[in-house]
Order: sequence, then C-alpha cells, then structure tokens
Amino acid sequence: MSPVLAGVLQLLALIVALGLSYRPLGDHMARVYSSEKHYRPEKWIYKAIGANPNVEMRWPAYLRGVLAFSAVSVLFLYLLQRIQGSLPGSLGFVSIDPDQAFNTAASFVANTNWQSYYGEQAMGHVVQTGGLAVQNFVSAAVGIAVAVALVRGFARSRTGELGNFWADLVRGTVRILLPIAVIGALVLVACGAIQNFAGIHEVGQFMGGSQQWNGGAVASQEVIKELGTNGGGYFNANSAHPFENPNGLSNLFEIYLILVIPFALTRTFGRMVGSLKQGYAILGTMATIWVVFTGLMMWTEFAHNGPAFDFAGGAMEGKETRFGIGGSSIFAVATTLTSTGAVNSFHSSYTGFGGGITMLGMQLGEIAPGGVGSGLYGMLIMAVIAVFIAGLMVGRTPEYLGKKIGTREIKFAACYILVTPALVLGFTAVAMALDTPSHSMTNSGAHGFSEILYAYTSGANNNGSAFAGLNADTQWFNSTIGIAMLLGRFLPMVFVLALAGSLAEQTPVPETAGTLRTEKPLFTGLLVGTIMIIAGLTYFPALALGPLAEGLAA
Repeated sequence: MSPVLAGVLQLLALIVALGLSYRPLGDHMARVYSSEKHYRPEKWIYKAIGANPNVEMRWPAYLRGVLAFSAVSVLFLYLLQRIQGSLPGSLGFVSIDPDQAFNTAASFVANTNWQSYYGEQAMGHVVQTGGLAVQNFVSAAVGIAVAVALVRGFARSRTGELGNFWADLVRGTVRILLPIAVIGALVLVACGAIQNFAGIHEVGQFMGGSQQWNGGAVASQEVIKELGTNGGGYFNANSAHPFENPNGLSNLFEIYLILVIPFALTRTFGRMVGSLKQGYAILGTMATIWVVFTGLMMWTEFAHNGPAFDFAGGAMEGKETRFGIGGSSIFAVATTLTSTGAVNSFHSSYTGFGGGITMLGMQLGEIAPGGVGSGLYGMLIMAVIAVFIAGLMVGRTPEYLGKKIGTREIKFAACYILVTPALVLGFTAVAMALDTPSHSMTNSGAHGFSEILYAYTSGANNNGSAFAGLNADTQWFNSTIGIAMLLGRFLPMVFVLALAGSLAEQTPVPETAGTLRTEKPLFTGLLVGTIMIIAGLTYFPALALGPLAEGLAA
C-alpha cells in the first residue's frame, strides 16, 4: 500500500469514527448541561467547596467563579512544584525553579500545556498525577463551561442569568470527561501504553553507556491530555514516545480523542438553542477548514523535491516511521487547529509551507474544531462578526439566532478577536528586538524567526506545541510566554461572558423575509471567508517573514 493511500484511509476511518460519535455524545452533553438533577458524588463536591449549584449567576458572577477557581489552581500547582523535592514519589527530582514553576502552572491551568522542561527528567509521580493530570481535567471543564454559558446567552431571553459555574465545572468533569477518560485509558493500555508508578530503571546499554527511563501513570494522563485538548506529555518526546503512543492504532485513537468533543459540541449547541440546523452550519464550517488544512498538509509533506524525498516517499525528517507522513500530518493539523499542542512529530522539521500550516491553524483562533469549549465559543464569536459583515452589505441590523447584534455586542466580539494577535505580534516583536531572547534560536533567518513567532502563537492561543529548535527554558521565555498564556486564556473569556450576558438580556427578534438564514450553506461559506480574511489580514506580514519566505526559498 502506498504511503499516500494509507494516509487517505486513515483520514476516512477517522471521519467515520467521529461521525458515529457525533450524535450520541452531542446529545449527552446537552442533557448534562440542561439537567436539574445532581448526582451524589457531585453533591459531595459542592458541599466540600461550599457552592450552591442551584443558584443562577449573571455574567460577572460567572466570570468571578472562573477567575477565582483558576487563580487558586495556579497557586496550588506552583506550590506543588516548588516543594516537589520534599514529596514522596518525587523519583529524586529536585523542586522546580520559580520561573519554570510559574510557566508550568500558568500553562496547565490555561489549558495550554506548554512545556519548557523534560517531563521524565523533572517531574515526579505526585506532580505529574496529582498536579498536571488533575489540571488536564478541570481546565478542559472550565472551557466547556464558558462555551455553555455563551450558548445559554443565545438560548435565553429577558434574563441575564447564564447558569451556575460550579455546577457546570463539576458536571463537565464527572459526567463527560471522567467516563470517557477511563474507557480511553483502557484502550491505550491495550494498545501498549504504560500505566504504573515504577521508579527509574536502566533499559540497556547504548554506545558504551546506559539509558534510563522512569515509569508513570502515562495512559491515564495521555487520554485526558488529548480528550481535554491539553497536550502536555509525560515524556519530552510527547506523543512520539512509544510509551505514550505505541503504534498506528493508538495514534489514530489519540487523534479521535482530540477531535471528538469539539466537533460534538456543535450538536450540543444546536440542541440547546432549539435548532439542530444551526449546529450543522457551525459543524460544516469547522469540518471544511479542518479537511482543507489536512489535505494541504499531506500534499506539502508528500510532495517530492529531490532524490532524498523520493527515496523516503516524502518529507520524513522529524517524523516517526511508526506513523509515517499520513499519520503525522493528520495529527499535526488536529493538534494545531485545536488547542491541544500534543505532537507525534517535530513541527520544526516540516517543510516551510507545512510549518506555516501548523502556525496558521493556531492563528485562526483554533476554531476548526478548536479546543474543548474554546473552539465553540471562538467560532460563535466569528459567526457574530460574519452576520455583522452581512448586515453592513445589505444595510440591515444584523441578527443571529433571534438576537440583535448591536454596538455593544460587536464591541465585545471585536475585543475578543484582537486580544491574541496583540499578544502574539507584540511579544514576538519585542523578543526579536532584544539580544537575549534571540540567542535561544537554534536557526537563523526565516526559520529562526518562525521559532519565536510559533512560540508566542502557541502560548497566546493556548496550544502548547513548539518549533523544537527554540530553547525556551530561560527566564525571558518562561515569564513572557507564561503571561501570554494567562492573558490569552482569560481575557477572551471576559468578553465571551460579557457577550453572553448581553444576549441573554435581549428580547428575541421575530424572523422576517429579510433575516439572514444562518443555517444555510451560504452562511457557512460566508463564515469560512470571514475567518480566513481576518486571520490573513492580521498575520500575513509575519507569516511572510517566516514560513512563507522559507517555503518559497526551498
């Protein structure tokens, strides 16, 4: 079987698996967030944290819950790393330095999982399992909660109440993420991923020396790493490591985990607003961008350019032979069009255009299908922008799902789409202007610039992957990328929840003959065009200096 055909068959199998999961999972999540019943374990949690799950919150109270929980999470994870040397199960590792502990705490709480350290050489079992893995669950649940709050803003009227953050957080963790993670971990163990609390041991003699590995609860962390679109690996090689991702079957399953909740949330959205067709329109937009990006990535990496590529069957540098170009390309697009950041190959080794595709996927806002929760609310923000543009073209007040998009709503949406570009381009410009940050670049020229642009793109968009040539374990990058991750995660949430509150207060507008039909393919095309134009106008100059220049020079 040719490598190209193998890649296409993997893509088709993935689409079938996602299609079979779409309806049951989407409907289940709609029931979870619409139910008034509390399970007994959930009641225990509410009692422990002193929360009343039956109290409805307006958007400022909902936001305070998000920020308070996240701030406590950052502090807890920071302190856990700082005292690691005194904890049992530390495997002899010392406590983490302050700048790296801050970066890691900000990273995992912000659902970014950027790692400027070697996981197997820095973190013991307690920090990995009790700290990082826990945040993989709750940071993902926070993202879903904010998305659901925005959906309620569209679905409700004449009220500013968006639900209860603590109830949404607990339900997302207990009823959605935990059950799927348990089943998924068993699948990964069956595929060959490890799950233990073994210490450090030698695995053999290599070139006159020994190689050491430590065990860990890898499968359980790997599954929520992908399912919650987190991305932080137990080992430095991430999902290219055979302990995390043993074979082609586990590789395809991990890609499925990355995509299944973000895609299914579009059906949840349709259910909750009372129109499945609206959910299908959002799904169509996400799927169109994802399929096109995957096709372009496979084409750029399979394209032959000289005898070395001919012999290898494509651009195999930096890719695992277990997965090949097809499995690596599908994974790379899935992880950068979501906020996952997990990698099974080194994006820095991709062709110039291939590396640019991974970067552009993040710069779109990771909305196709995007991160768990963040992809849906990011796409709905772009839908608001699209109906506003359509309204300008026909001279009519824009409406979406029966809600008028007025001055207040469009300001919130505009602020949302300006936050991450300002962080990415601002920090990149400063880093390139200073001497010290540029010394961390392994490469010079266009590729060196791409390393830094990619780092801040990944951090501000809460992705977590990297062009591996950049030495990011410095005070400058640990601090600035940590700040970018926190601002890139929580500032947009402020505008999302403010928009949700504004929409929930409105009285529904009756549909007329002049109302834009947002469930039609025409709107899907308009939405795709809006997304590409906004991203292109924002990032094209920077991309021209980096991956485009490199690709054209190849």
